[in-house]
Amino acid sequence: MADDPRPERGVSGPQATIPGGQMRNYEYLIIGGGMVADGAARGIRELDPDGSIGILSADVDPPYTRPALTKKLWTDPSFGWDQVPLGTPLATGADLDLETEVTSIDRKKHQVRSAEGQTVGYERLLLATGVHPRQLDNAQDDAVIYFRSAADYHRVRRLATPGRRFVIVGGGYIGSELAAALIGQECEVTLVFPEKTLGASMFPSGIASGYQRLFTDAGVQILPGRQASAVGRDGRVTVVTLDDGNALEADAVIAGLGTVPACGLAESADLEVDDGIVVDARLRTSDRSIWAAGDVASYPDTILGRTRVEHVDSARKMGHAVGRSMAGDPEPYAYTPYFYSVVLGVSWQAVGTLDPSLEVLETRTGDGKPVVIYLNSAGEPVGVLLWQAEGRLDAARMLLAHRPTDREEIARSIR
Repeated sequence: MADDPRPERGVSGPQATIPGGQMRNYEYLIIGGGMVADGAARGIRELDPDGSIGILSADVDPPYTRPALTKKLWTDPSFGWDQVPLGTPLATGADLDLETEVTSIDRKKHQVRSAEGQTVGYERLLLATGVHPRQLDNAQDDAVIYFRSAADYHRVRRLATPGRRFVIVGGGYIGSELAAALIGQECEVTLVFPEKTLGASMFPSGIASGYQRLFTDAGVQILPGRQASAVGRDGRVTVVTLDDGNALEADAVIAGLGTVPACGLAESADLEVDDGIVVDARLRTSDRSIWAAGDVASYPDTILGRTRVEHVDSARKMGHAVGRSMAGDPEPYAYTPYFYSVVLGVSWQAVGTLDPSLEVLETRTGDGKPVVIYLNSAGEPVGVLLWQAEGRLDAARMLLAHRPTDREEIARSIR
């Protein structure tokens, strides 16, 4: 499938300082230009049709639906790039400044400052700064694509011609979904990851083994139990040296090694941070004029307890909720998100903690689909994996909320 042309890049709205040196001020200012920013602007507009909204984004693209970068853009010929942008400025009237990195927050003055020296004022501020991808040690500059953005997608898409050799380091969401996408483009794909079996960090052994077979049957070369110790260029070839001394040659190397929350702004502004920016039930930080949401926010989930979730369902729901909260909605954020993946024709969904080192209870739905329930040391369910079992997320949430300990009751609850 040929890639659709990328839309023209642009900036909506005025510069941060208008002619004459007068500083720009917003009733609602959002730092970060992802799906949370889009949801927040729309949530604000539901309660405040007129308040000024500004979005300062370090990205080069307007807000877009990020999951498409590893899913539908590769698998659905009817889904083109023109369906990826979210149309935030047009839908909400927000001013959007791209390629604008905010470097500091002055909480007393209610101002932020950018790397270019621009100053923008706010009444209410949202930190939707997301996460940073983890990087490989001993990797030559530009030898690795740390897949995260639309720019990364376009770069990989241009390279993804039949016969091209890719080495993917990491077997999580990014690594597995891109391996499936690239093998579908008739590329040669080697997947390197430290676990003994693909998916072993989340799935019990039986499901992990079947999951790995999906990839080997599709033609992906699997190298489990291995890590990259160095990555460098040798002419036009990129060489990945593994921890066992073996070397792999590739036309391109992609890394999906997890992420770390982008808390630098919050920390420098002396906001409370603990594996994310700490917020209350209304997604407000320790400063009552500042909110945080999305991948970067540590929030009190009504079922899971305090947690931080990096997934699209959380970005959509929390983004919408934080916008309404900023505009005065007194309701707490009470949604428990799920996460999911779709690879090689197999889909799964999950809620809570997927840790196969916990005790697991494996059962099946009435139509024979596998369900795995993860139990803590007290025998209470803390996570549910639904394997090809659609339509049971609410039942999974209810199970985690009630936390029964009777095994038969637990097994019956998802059927």
